[in-house]
Amino acid sequence: MAEEDNPKSVPAAGVLEASKGMLQKQLYAIFTTPVDGMGPVFANLEEHLKFQVSLEQQGIMFAAGPMWTDDEQSWEGEGMVIVRAGSRKEAVAIAENDPMHRAGARRFTVRPWLINEGSMTVRIDFSTQRAVIA
Repeated sequence: MAEEDNPKSVPAAGVLEASKGMLQKQLYAIFTTPVDGMGPVFANLEEHLKFQVSLEQQGIMFAAGPMWTDDEQSWEGEGMVIVRAGSRKEAVAIAENDPMHRAGARRFTVRPWLINEGSMTVRIDFSTQRAVIA
């Protein structure tokens, strides 16, 4: 098979053209990993969570949370944060401001993520003032 028949990458413009009828919502995924075990992570967890809630309240955060081990039985300090930003550079600046990263407890990488497919259901029960996201 010739390389042109099996490229290693496709220009973003090609992906956008192929998915032009879809959502095409650009977000940024911040993958965060402990640098030196769980001690520094726990030492910075309270300030980190306050920062996360502030991002949520400002409408910057789309979603965030811990990433379990593959057997789903424990947490080794890894997490993922999805943010709304105008560029990857802006998303990096958001990640740099996280107290967990400023303290050196975790390092991070930022990847642009284009949402094209999926769905979300929200049910709100007025009588119980309860909301369920499915």
